[in-house]
This record gives sequence, C-alpha cells and structure tokens, in this order.
Amino acid sequence: MSSEEDREAGAVDDQAVDDQGLDDHLLGGPAARTAPEVAADLGTGVEFVHESWRALGLSAVDDDERIFTDEDVRALQEILQLADDQHLDQGTVTTLLRSTGHTMDRLVLWQAEALVGDLVEQQGLDPVAARLELLERLPVIAPVLERQLTHAWRRQLAAYAGRYAVEFSHAREQGVSGHAELRLARAVGFADIVDFTKRTAGFESIELAHFVQDFESGARDVISAAGARVVKTIGDAVLYVADNVATGAEVALGLAEAPTTRGEHGVPVRVSLVWGRVLARFGDVFGPSVNLAARLVDIADPGSVLVDRGTAGLLADDARFALTARPGVEVQGLGAIEPVQLQRAYRG
Repeated sequence: MSSEEDREAGAVDDQAVDDQGLDDHLLGGPAARTAPEVAADLGTGVEFVHESWRALGLSAVDDDERIFTDEDVRALQEILQLADDQHLDQGTVTTLLRSTGHTMDRLVLWQAEALVGDLVEQQGLDPVAARLELLERLPVIAPVLERQLTHAWRRQLAAYAGRYAVEFSHAREQGVSGHAELRLARAVGFADIVDFTKRTAGFESIELAHFVQDFESGARDVISAAGARVVKTIGDAVLYVADNVATGAEVALGLAEAPTTRGEHGVPVRVSLVWGRVLARFGDVFGPSVNLAARLVDIADPGSVLVDRGTAGLLADDARFALTARPGVEVQGLGAIEPVQLQRAYRG
C-alpha cells in the first residue's frame, strides 16, 4: 500500500473512531448487545425486541448484530413494567413505542435541519459543511435539546390533563359510568395557502423553507393564542381543533385575518370550520367532520372562512359573528353541502 493510501486509510479509521465516539456519547454507552441477548435479559422472545425496534422506526437488524446498548435494555424493561402494572396489551405497547418513534424521527429532522439552515445562513457554509459542523457540535447541543423535550412534554401532558379534568369533571360528580363515547365533540378546521404550488414555483430552497416556516409558525401562534391546538401541518395547510365552537370560530377568523399567516409575500389563506365528533388516534383526528372541513376549505374564497349549516346554527346566537349562506354545492363523496360564510359582526 502506498503512503498516500496509508494516509487515506488512516483518515477513514479516524473518522470511524470519531463517529463511534459520537454514537457512544448520544446513546449513553457502547452498542454491544445482540437482539437475542437483549431478549434474554428481558425474559421475552427475540421477536418482541425486533418489533419494538421497528416500532421506534429504526432499521431492521440481524440477530448477530451488536447494535443494542444498556440504555436500550433499560427502556424496554420500563415499558414492559408499565404494561404489567397498567395491564396493557401488546398492541398498546407497540402503539406507545410507535408514537414516540414517529414523533422523534420528525422532531430530530426538524431541529437538525433548522440548525443546518442557521449555519448556512449565518456562517456562509455550504450544506455539506454545515451538516459536518453540526455533527461536531452535537455533544454540546444534544443535552439542551433533550431537556427542552422533557420540559415541553410535561407541559403538554399537564395541558391535556387539565383540559380533560375540566371537560369530564361532571361525569365524576354525577357518577356517570358505562362505555364512554370515544368520539369527542370538537371544532375542527383547515387553513390552506391559496395557490401554493403556483406561488412557490420559482423559489430557491432557502426561500421556500422560509415561506413554509412563516406560514406554519404564524398559524400556530394564532391557533395557540386563541386556546386551540394544531393537529398537524401538511405542507401548505394546517389542521387544527378547538374544544368549543366559539373558540374554533375565533381561530378560523384569526387565521383568515392574521398577516403572519400571509407571510411577507402577502399570500392569503382559505379557512374552514366544522363542529362534530372526532376520533383522536395516532396524533391525528378522524371522522365525517374532518372530511367535511377538508372539502369546505377547498371551495372557500381567498381570505374567507366557510362553515357548514350545522356549525352555523351553533354560532347564530353569538353576537360576535355574522353568518351568510352561500349557494349549495355538490361535493364528490359527501353529496350536496350548504356552506355558510363566517365573518365578524359589524360593530360600527
């Protein structure tokens, strides 16, 4: 082997050592166990280990690969103990793991690319150099983001508990028992950027990222400030829910009016709102009202809010709002619908 080849091999070896050290730092120790060894420690079949690994959204591993750490074993031991203490079935355990894996996969990508974008814009690095620089900084950055994650999770869980404590307190007081309705009554709606594809056709990557970020963050601010919640963002649209119809109406009008949702390019949005029962699963909501809200936003005029006739009836006695019937339309899959435009009442 030539001296040049020796230097190249040494560089590769150094990089391998560096990468291994980063893995050990982030994972809390070396990956030294195989799936059968983990299963033996847990007292389960090896298939449970593989199923849990897949549920976290991680690449499949062979039984002879030493990929698992002591922390992996501890985490699986804890979820098994929780399942035993709370009498959870295997499907529920898998769902809990999958919810965490799916959310963390998106969160890591979101945060990492935000940091890469900052390095590109603030330090003038090219995208490859920025990602390599981020790898160097991860040992310092990761602990801070981990603490932020735990703090936000506790806050969101407390908010969830608080909402349900208020909403269902009467059931405990009145001794209500029996099968509860899984579908909860909620206001659900969409906010959708008008002509998103056409408006962004000539954007560069950074410009497109800023455009989408401006829309998403602006919409989230409006929704949160009104006391509602973002269910998910879908590129050029946001799906939101509120616990009562009046809050939903305030959110819808706020989204249609707020300059933050229009961005620096002055892009208008269409908004919809429907009151009905929804089924919350997998971090999403489902049901006829969600489908109807999706169709209403498609036919709304730019800068306007459309509701269905049933939702309009619930808002009719609220002096803050004005409602105007629009011509009925035939919608594939839903038949004839009667949209109503929601506006703020004139106050003089």
